[in-house]
Amino acid sequence: MIKKYINKLYETNNTTDEELLYILDNLDVDSKEYLVEKSHATRMRTYGNKVYMRGLIEFTNYCVKNCEYCGIRVSNKKADRYRLTIEDIIDCADIGDRLGYKTYVLQGGEDPFFTDEIMVEIITKIKDKYPNNAITLSLGERSYESYEKMFKAGADRYLLRHETATKELYEKFHPGASFENRRECLWNLKKIGFQIGPGFMVGLPGQTNKDLVNDLRFVKDLEPQMCGIGPFIPHKDTNLANEIGGSVDKTTTMLALIRLMNPDVLLPSTTALGSIDTQGREKGIKAGGNVVMPNLSPTSVREKYSLYDGKICTGDEAAECRLCIENRIKGAGFEVEITRGDNIAWQTKKVIKNDVKRTFTLEGDY
Repeated sequence: MIKKYINKLYETNNTTDEELLYILDNLDVDSKEYLVEKSHATRMRTYGNKVYMRGLIEFTNYCVKNCEYCGIRVSNKKADRYRLTIEDIIDCADIGDRLGYKTYVLQGGEDPFFTDEIMVEIITKIKDKYPNNAITLSLGERSYESYEKMFKAGADRYLLRHETATKELYEKFHPGASFENRRECLWNLKKIGFQIGPGFMVGLPGQTNKDLVNDLRFVKDLEPQMCGIGPFIPHKDTNLANEIGGSVDKTTTMLALIRLMNPDVLLPSTTALGSIDTQGREKGIKAGGNVVMPNLSPTSVREKYSLYDGKICTGDEAAECRLCIENRIKGAGFEVEITRGDNIAWQTKKVIKNDVKRTFTLEGDY
């Protein structure tokens, strides 16, 4: 029965919530291998064996939010806070360009210091210097107007994990935050014209397979261009320090299911996976992942961007980071593709919003 449901996913890219729950409740070693096999076949059909590399710039660890699991939450007084200057960020972009990266991921906590005006200046300076490179933002919840300003300045993509699609679970781990607003932000970003990336954690304390089905359904309904999935990893300076973290096995199961339900999605195999298993990123790629994000941040601040314990690659220089990951990807039987790497269904799309017409000229980017 379980292989029948997996085949249905493979053939139609959809199934019922009840069948998804059955898969998660009854997956054994044999059916997991079959699931990964079908997920791999799906990614080969859409993207081939290419794995896309993005240069990650973690530019601030200040955050106004108080998410229970996060090491840079506002109430963590032990966090060693930092902000990169605009010049620092441009320097990171320069290094990334020299290394061949065609996408920069600007990630930070929800830091009010980085106003719309400052973000527009950063985006504009990068785009003026590297007009053919993509900019992905990951700055948390902002207003519709804020998102629109950054899009008009030239930002291409926005990562905003919904964290969990179960309201009760969201409210448990996000004190003072709004479940509804988080989701609305994603719909706003999509409406504006961003390539969007929701995502969720696997293994949150109290999380059930039914909660994970909720996540799968939300992502399917949203139809994003990207999706970020990673295991929950406890941080020593949070209230969840003594909880059991998520597993590579369950995380790769969710990666495989996301790939089957959303064949065109760009799916990172995260640093968090590599932090809990030395072969974690490779396992994520084999389960359907096709994006990795080597770190371009200065080594002096990498350990300070501590969302969870045990983060790898904090001491590697950018060139070392790229070489290490590239060798791992090739060793796993895949091919590194250093291009913009846009979503395959997005490549010839024209986005028109509020009289702003942006045509994506992506010849050679896939």
